[in-house]
Amino acid sequence: MENLNQKQKEVVGLTEGPVLVIAGAGTGKTKALTHRILQIIKNGVSPDNILAITFTNKAAAEMKERIWKLMMEEKLESITSEKPFISTFHAMGVHILKENAHILKIPRHFNIFDKSDSKKAIRDALVSLGLDPKRHDPGKLSSMISKEKGKFVTIEEFEELSLDNHFQETLAQVWRKYESILWREKALDFDDLLLKTANLLKTNEGVRNHYQNLWRYIHIDEYQDTNEVQYVIAKLLAAKHKNVFVVGDVDQNIYSWRGANIKNILNFEKDYPEAKIVVLDINYRSTKTILKAANEIIVKNQFRIERDLSTDNPEGQKIIYFSGFNENHEADFIARKSKELIDSGVEAKEIAILYRANFQSRALEEAFLAQSLPYQILGTKFFERAEVKNILSYIKASLNPDSLTDMKRVINIPARGIGKVTLLKIFEGKEEELPVKMREKVRNFRSLLAKIRNKIEGSMPSEIIRFVIKETGMEDHLKKSSDEDVERIENMRELATLATKYDDLKGEEGLEKLLTESALASDQDSLIFGRQKTDEQNGVKLMTIHAAKGLEFDYCFITGLEDGLFPHRRIGESNLKDEDSEEERRLFYVALTRAKKGVFLTNAQSRTIFGQITRSLPSEFISDINEDLLEVATDDGNEGTWRKPLLVIDF
Repeated sequence: MENLNQKQKEVVGLTEGPVLVIAGAGTGKTKALTHRILQIIKNGVSPDNILAITFTNKAAAEMKERIWKLMMEEKLESITSEKPFISTFHAMGVHILKENAHILKIPRHFNIFDKSDSKKAIRDALVSLGLDPKRHDPGKLSSMISKEKGKFVTIEEFEELSLDNHFQETLAQVWRKYESILWREKALDFDDLLLKTANLLKTNEGVRNHYQNLWRYIHIDEYQDTNEVQYVIAKLLAAKHKNVFVVGDVDQNIYSWRGANIKNILNFEKDYPEAKIVVLDINYRSTKTILKAANEIIVKNQFRIERDLSTDNPEGQKIIYFSGFNENHEADFIARKSKELIDSGVEAKEIAILYRANFQSRALEEAFLAQSLPYQILGTKFFERAEVKNILSYIKASLNPDSLTDMKRVINIPARGIGKVTLLKIFEGKEEELPVKMREKVRNFRSLLAKIRNKIEGSMPSEIIRFVIKETGMEDHLKKSSDEDVERIENMRELATLATKYDDLKGEEGLEKLLTESALASDQDSLIFGRQKTDEQNGVKLMTIHAAKGLEFDYCFITGLEDGLFPHRRIGESNLKDEDSEEERRLFYVALTRAKKGVFLTNAQSRTIFGQITRSLPSEFISDINEDLLEVATDDGNEGTWRKPLLVIDF
């Protein structure tokens, strides 16, 4: 407790009833939350009566580690072998659905469709309905269905609402067909993990009572990022004991595009009139200069809870602004400055290049390659690599023979001479119509799946992965191929290494954990999952600002600060709506507050987008920062006197 400030101590002491903590960036919210959980355990509550939910696997893993360390320091681990249940919303959904699979009439080993699986299933649904996937974009339809599910809307409810609109009728037809594909394959998509959990808790009193009594103390991090269905789950779980503790920051709500509802945190006091509210506003991360700029940016927003961040940290260096002639000039400056920082002793991994849109990474990559600087692009997931997905699909197909997606993926890897016509016959249940030799090939494949299923019983996850790599012939096949395939072999072997962290779990629990975490891995998890080349271990991080949320670095470059790019406007839009404008401003605030020691703001006076050169005005965000906090960098990299950018740029 002596390491906590007064507000954090207040948070730790509030162990009963509803509590809302408004925690600004870098204010030690995780520290306060974990110490509060420790205090509840010290008060005599069993750890398994405590639930803590956050939004990324990385954050959940960090929270688990911190709490267990605190318990060991207090020698509480010797008193109990139980641990708090700490996970993401989606992982909690998987846990509840697996425990109640018999009620939902789904197998315990149900498949989880990722975004690419869902998109393909939507495409199949369109084709089966006689609709052209070129006219009806599967990706767009998948996103629309996802958004409805996030609003706690089922297909049955949507069908009732869509009778007067032709497009919605088409969407309802596709959605219904998509659901039948999911059911046929005994699969759920990401949104089902939450929607079906919420429906189960809402409609089944026995299940609801069980989890309400089990998790009597509920903690939810990043509450401002909850969507409607997550809000419903939280409210149902907390309804009996009302020991609900939520942490969030309205100023960091940046996910409305995927359903996050800022009203959930703004209305917490209406939901729980007896709630106690604590504001954490002492920042331990950034310099005074960075926080002054962040406060000046966010104060213009209307939908927020009034407060400024303060810090005892040093004033720090001024924020550097550079305007390039084009995106290559901008990227060259960023690479040169990054090299200077590294040469001065800054670790490359403590430098982040943040951008609003993924396409900006191309010019940045070229500049870093030209400077021979190590870098890592955040967002390429280890579990999305084809060879890794193949290994996992073999396992999932062995556990769930109805998963046609997994069977289709691996039935010809390595090649077995089983063509599309054969696959169609298999999926239609007409294997008996196949020629004798083809039936033999299919039988051999099913025999392989059976061998994997037998191996799963009583084996550790890492042993299972090694068995699949060897028994399927994938490794031998890749050994005969190109140098690029050598890396694929290394990735498969890395999956076996990764699986060892689940080897100490009993029975099939370890394998289930591996499959669940692989399905739910987020962009940030690419930093902790998977193999990285040696020269990338300490590389500069390139990522979108959305992916950077929750992370921190010594130095941040915020790039592409041009009107239309950041703040971002969709193609064809002339002006931003008020709510969109506020979210863009929150996104810039999040970007600024990732930095501990220094910030560089950059833009390009012209940028090639979709093959056309576009000229832009500087972002309004630059002018919103007090000029006393800024310095301008000239083309040779030297700093000079800052002057506000002109409204018209002379080309």
